[in-house]
Amino acid sequence: MNYQANIFIEGLQVFVALAFLLYASWSDLKTREVSNMVWALFAPIGLTLSLTWLFLFNFSTEALYLFVISVSITSALAVLLFYAGAYGGADAKALICLSVTLPFYPGDLVQFGFALYIFPLSVFSNGVILAALSVIYALLRNLIWRQKTKQRFFEGLEKEPKWRKLVTLLSGYKISLSKLEKSQFLYPLEDVQDSETGNTERKLLVFPKDEEREGIVKRILAAVEKGLKIDWVWATPGLPMLVFITLGLVSALVIGDFVWIILTRLLV
Repeated sequence: MNYQANIFIEGLQVFVALAFLLYASWSDLKTREVSNMVWALFAPIGLTLSLTWLFLFNFSTEALYLFVISVSITSALAVLLFYAGAYGGADAKALICLSVTLPFYPGDLVQFGFALYIFPLSVFSNGVILAALSVIYALLRNLIWRQKTKQRFFEGLEKEPKWRKLVTLLSGYKISLSKLEKSQFLYPLEDVQDSETGNTERKLLVFPKDEEREGIVKRILAAVEKGLKIDWVWATPGLPMLVFITLGLVSALVIGDFVWIILTRLLV
């Protein structure tokens, strides 16, 4: 009876997590916004299912301890990355909601691969790895741009550190200033600032924030009007991390933890 109840509750947990994350991803792709109502419903429903699973069918001091640890570590990571500017508020809320909905790998329901005890961390790491694959697209696009225009990648940005140039090269690509101005879903990877000598200089950005986009574009346009030559700018499409978190959940369920799989292959 307990085994069947476990499967039923775990199935509900997976269904709820996937349903809310899929809707949130769709909303983020379409509008770059996710209503707070999504998280206001997601969290209590997920928490109710987890507590039901824990207290009615799998209660033990160790399980309770692991539940608290899973939620605490995942939530701390989500908040830390948000304040570090690594991703947006919706992504942080998604991880927190996921932690209270699926704190553990649903091992009775699916047994395809290995995942960490703190299951949301497996989802997050898988999502990061999948998001990193977009580097291939950015790199190819930049190489094609270089071949077509015969221009240097970082003209006007020569003083920027090499590590920042590398991050920019792998995460963004060059577009015309007019295209950046028109598209709301392209985020500048560079800004302008006044130097100590009074000249306006360009600088690269590592973690652009949605709320700063309009201000950056206005500053760049104002600098161009004052005589700064800028034909091409670095930008990123800013693909929603929510999409990759959702893909990370699916892959963690049916394949397992990518990092663990890679490590086990290397250590054989």
